[in-house]
Amino acid sequence: MALTIQERLKDLRVERGLTLEQLAEQTNLSKSALGSYEAADFKDISHYALIKLAQFYGVTADYLLGLSEVKRHPNADLADLRLSDGMIDLLKSGRVDNSLLCELAAHPDFPRLMADLEIYVNGTAVKQVQSANAIVDAMSATIMKQHNPGLTDPQLRQLIAAHIDDDSFCRYIIQQDINGIALDLREAHRDNFLSVPEDNPLKGLLEAATEITDPDSDPEQASLAFICKWLKLNLKKLSEDEKKWLKKIAQKSDLLKNPNPQRGKRGNTWRIS
Repeated sequence: MALTIQERLKDLRVERGLTLEQLAEQTNLSKSALGSYEAADFKDISHYALIKLAQFYGVTADYLLGLSEVKRHPNADLADLRLSDGMIDLLKSGRVDNSLLCELAAHPDFPRLMADLEIYVNGTAVKQVQSANAIVDAMSATIMKQHNPGLTDPQLRQLIAAHIDDDSFCRYIIQQDINGIALDLREAHRDNFLSVPEDNPLKGLLEAATEITDPDSDPEQASLAFICKWLKLNLKKLSEDEKKWLKKIAQKSDLLKNPNPQRGKRGNTWRIS
């Protein structure tokens, strides 16, 4: 969820560890004005104050106004970022949440994830793992030659268990990296999913579905109500001619032709006559 202007200004001030009095002294802006910019009933900020605060905090004016999430690099050269055409197309496509992607990449453990992923993709760890496995195999062969233990011998079983599958091991490390980052991101967004509005958009649709399956309701009116809920139409405001055409269109719906699923009741349908 994007921060408001008030939230951005307050966060920047708190990050600097400044009080409103201290900020006023350093920016030559009045304390009352600065306080009003951070207030819940904030209405406007002067052009002069906007530029002054953007320069003081070292951020862009677009960031303060909520027009961008980029604080300090508004004109970064794509060549310097080494982004491929495919990556740029993806970021512009809207198929992924760019804000969440940025949070992922900015996580302090992300470089470790990339390092482990690079080791896995490039096969860097394969030789080291193979060398370790070779030592285990040599020890196992020596024990077998000198002592000829059974396959159930505890020490021999320990050596066999110590044999590393490099592919599984590397993927396990990567999975642990991802799990830790994902948990942190979920925790950072906990307030978002704990504050879901109570007016669930499906509530009206579910109520209409309940009405349509009620054997005591008028099938035609219940079906029309269901359709109107789905399309967000006000049934009472429809003209008779509009209702007529809506009925004709609804007759083509497989959903409204199916029998009522309630047990022990026959011939009760959702058909619109």
